[in-house]
Amino acid sequence: MKDNLGLRTFIIEDNPTIRENLVAALEELAGIEPVGAADTEEAGVRWLKDNPQHWDLAIVDIFLKQGNGIGVISACRQRLESQKVVVLSNYATPDIRKRCALLDVDAVFDKSNEIDALIDFCVTQQTDLDNAKRLSQ
Repeated sequence: MKDNLGLRTFIIEDNPTIRENLVAALEELAGIEPVGAADTEEAGVRWLKDNPQHWDLAIVDIFLKQGNGIGVISACRQRLESQKVVVLSNYATPDIRKRCALLDVDAVFDKSNEIDALIDFCVTQQTDLDNAKRLSQ
């Protein structure tokens, strides 16, 4: 296993352009390692359940091609403490933020004006992961 493994990130986003741009930006600016993507609730839930030890961060959009992000979030509530789930949505309304908090989402970011905050979150998670790896050696 290589030491500088990036933050293993799974993205549930139905817009291919947004997904590709997000992956490129987070790889460059936050050092994430994309491990997969899904564009429907069913595909996202299936991948997360089939790969419980293979992700550190899930980035979930609320509105998907089929189903919704709330179903994905609900399906991974039993994740490891080190695994983080965040919502990235154009609909980061106070109601959505409250509902996500009730489902143990670690953060909610608005696509239109909080991308920098998402990048900062990813950088912090990567630093925490690196520190935990160093302590376990």
